[in-house]
Amino acid sequence: MNQHSPIQYHHETAVDIDRLQQYVDVLDDVLEYARDRDYSGWDYGDGMSSRVLHTIPFDNKWFNLAVQEFIKRSPVNVRPLFRVEQRRNFKGIALFAMANRTRAQIAPWFDGAGDPERYRSDAASLTEWLVDHQVTGYSGFGGSHRHRIQHPSGRSGPRETVPNQPNLVSTSYGVKALLAGAEFDSRYPGIAKSAVDLAVEDLDYRPTDDGAVMDYYLTHPKDSYTLNALAIGARYFIELYDHFGDEEVRERAESVFDFVASKQTERGGWYYREPPTSSHLSMDNHHNGFIIESLLRYEHIVGSGRYDDEIARGLDFYARELFDEDGAPNFDEENAYPRDIHATAQGILVFTYAGQHELAARAIDWALENMYVPEEGRFYFRKHRFYTKRTTLMRWCQAWMAYALSEFVASTIAGEPSHGYGIDTLRAATETA
Repeated sequence: MNQHSPIQYHHETAVDIDRLQQYVDVLDDVLEYARDRDYSGWDYGDGMSSRVLHTIPFDNKWFNLAVQEFIKRSPVNVRPLFRVEQRRNFKGIALFAMANRTRAQIAPWFDGAGDPERYRSDAASLTEWLVDHQVTGYSGFGGSHRHRIQHPSGRSGPRETVPNQPNLVSTSYGVKALLAGAEFDSRYPGIAKSAVDLAVEDLDYRPTDDGAVMDYYLTHPKDSYTLNALAIGARYFIELYDHFGDEEVRERAESVFDFVASKQTERGGWYYREPPTSSHLSMDNHHNGFIIESLLRYEHIVGSGRYDDEIARGLDFYARELFDEDGAPNFDEENAYPRDIHATAQGILVFTYAGQHELAARAIDWALENMYVPEEGRFYFRKHRFYTKRTTLMRWCQAWMAYALSEFVASTIAGEPSHGYGIDTLRAATETA
């Protein structure tokens, strides 16, 4: 594989194992928190799974929206009061599977909690769960949200049921987890490969003036495009190209990346949607991180330099405008608050994959100082200017931080980005500082 990278990945021979050990200890505690709860918990948009709401004898979208948004936006966690069901999240399980697998692989370098085989066993069972809980009735492998979401335009099914509707983002992380978990079952890559058919047939992959687009989810409006979802979808195409060598899949990925790249602003960031007026979100933190990470992954695999300029400008915008000097994440290009743990996790990943380890470490240290409960092994959701939302969301907080920490440690040891695949095939720098 051509390892050209537009961002030079600098790595010193000496690895500070003692410093990394502190992060591994946190990783162990975060994974233990999740394991003790069977990797189930509350989620960002889970208000429609309120058992109290389900007892209401009428089903009105405006009432549903009011309940859903109150649960989501309340400064304190009202989910127990509303008896919101705690479920596994498809994307979260993919992240936990990869984090556990990587934790097992880095065991020779670190002291830790328990037998590495426990992490490997959890990785195997979680990866199998993804296969067992993929969407059914579609053209290929895909992942779905696990809670209904009420939109002003309507809802896809009964509010008390688990959705069976694929989306690009959940599918992409499922694909990555299946490719990484091929050691557990040789069928997994073949299952993952069928996700291309799902995108082409069910999510309407189609050419456009600036490249190609897909629908983020089945009922996504046709007159707007969610840019980070397109980038993440193109990323799983390029991951599959890397595994199978199918040039048509690479070309499809490039067409989508071309479209996304064409929407970069003069400032260096990307709006959440195209056109920008189709969403209330602006150039927010973690969605910009998704795009940059996906472009970095393309260059790591293909090495053509096709998106060098976009990556360089995007990274400059990301580091300069979406993070403070101390590692605190800003919400978007205009607002510091709320500071979101998901943005921190994505920042750790982007800076790690770009070889900017000191920036990644600053983000970790800020989160540990401001958003972490060490006695419980859990991260908070959001820090507002005058208060902190101390709710722990299993996917949004725990899965993302576990994955980010495992990636930072593995990539630091290996001397190059691991991109979710651990350190088995990477060179390992084992000298300690």
